[in-house]
Amino acid sequence: MADRGPREEGGEPSARYFCTAGRGMEPFVLREVQARLGATQVEYVSGKVFFSTNAELRMLKKLKSAERLFLLLKKYPPLSISRNKGKVIHDIQKLVNESPKCWLDIITLWRSLHSQEVKQEHLCQEYPDSKKRKLQEEGNTRNKKKKKEVTLEIISDESQIEAQERCDTKEVHKDLSQGRSSLEKIPQLIQEKSVESSSCFSFRVSCRCSGALAKTFTAQEMGRIIGIALMKSFGWKADLRNPDIEIFVHLNDMYSVIGIPLFRLPLASREYIKTAGLRSTIAWAMTSLAEIKAGAFVLDPTCGLGTVLLEAAIEWPNVHYFGIDISDSQLQGAYSNIKSAAMMDKIELLKASVTALPFPSESIDVVLADIPFGKKFKITKDMKILPDVFQELERVVCAGGTVVLLLSQELFRSLPSGIADDPQLKNHNSVAAHGDCTQNATVSVKSNTPEKSISPKTVSSSAQVTGKEHVSNKRTALGSLLLIESFEVSLGKTDAFICKYKKITDSPARM
Repeated sequence: MADRGPREEGGEPSARYFCTAGRGMEPFVLREVQARLGATQVEYVSGKVFFSTNAELRMLKKLKSAERLFLLLKKYPPLSISRNKGKVIHDIQKLVNESPKCWLDIITLWRSLHSQEVKQEHLCQEYPDSKKRKLQEEGNTRNKKKKKEVTLEIISDESQIEAQERCDTKEVHKDLSQGRSSLEKIPQLIQEKSVESSSCFSFRVSCRCSGALAKTFTAQEMGRIIGIALMKSFGWKADLRNPDIEIFVHLNDMYSVIGIPLFRLPLASREYIKTAGLRSTIAWAMTSLAEIKAGAFVLDPTCGLGTVLLEAAIEWPNVHYFGIDISDSQLQGAYSNIKSAAMMDKIELLKASVTALPFPSESIDVVLADIPFGKKFKITKDMKILPDVFQELERVVCAGGTVVLLLSQELFRSLPSGIADDPQLKNHNSVAAHGDCTQNATVSVKSNTPEKSISPKTVSSSAQVTGKEHVSNKRTALGSLLLIESFEVSLGKTDAFICKYKKITDSPARM
């Protein structure tokens, strides 16, 4: 339904994309695609952000807040559920059969985008000295990347093969046999339907199915039905292990979305991080709130493996970064990551306690901290030292400086006079969309002018969005640090809050 969008001012037609995002990360993706890509027609449903842009592939690859990026092939209302499985199969196949030209146009666009990347790589090879840094940023560890891709593909393919071997519904098997016989009988028809640029194509289908539809068909069965339809319509060859292209399908009670992944690896898999710590998208979201400026002094007093500092240093290189941790093993891991990312001249690591930071009062412009929580840290046990931690952070931050903290739900709600105690802000900046995806659930963002800052704010919309931007006038447990905004985000098995504070200027620094 959506292949190419309207033409931009430069004359080039814009393509339609969508990103997947962790729960609560939608506001960050919304703002980033506008600021970094000049995106238009920006809208979202829960977990996905849709937008149009004519940006080049190298710019699309720089998105930091999204999990994966797809070319949008179709976005439909949810499929109607019927007791007649044959009718449901027919409706699923219509997703492919109704508009074959749209499929072929998107395949052509996909190839065009990747040909841009090949040309850029050749240019870098012709001018190695001038393009050395660009190579480091966009692909200087291609051997490692290939190894990761092979490993991921093998794991994914084996799981898909095992799952598909268990698929034994009569309707799907019957359709599969019909599909094979049809392919043998109509080669000329296939040639007529397929254009030269998309013939002899191999593919695989990755399907996610939830809601009422999942009670009728498994994701593997849905993927097989769509795969057969593609084989019939275009003569493509199914290949689970090494396909030319992957088709991503997500079907649930709110929408039906089909897309083509733009990159084999997720955007969240950073090439410059050797050992993963905090999820890179969360780390980048924290840094995007911090108002980092050239020449600033930025501190992470609980740096761990250095993920937050690396995300900041890659985005804002002309800054002084300091990482503090009390653990030798964590500092060693951070050192390996920083060295792997070629950021040794940007980030300085020190061993010290977060309750006794080796910095003068009001000497730091920005503090970024993932306050420890999890199995090793219990609020009841460690709450005793937290006031000392907060007091030390307040001491080292200069007047007007920014503190961005990642706090567990338990810790966030335990802070006196915080957002959790304000009934008007109970779900502060948490994002949710409800209803049909083509109607009420789609939140549109009207902005044709890219902004210089990539700091997310609450998005105004006519749809239902829980939460609002707020500046609290109350003193919190952090003394002179004023709570500006917070975002509830998912860390996978648990949720947390990203909280932004500013140090108010009318409070004397603690000594």
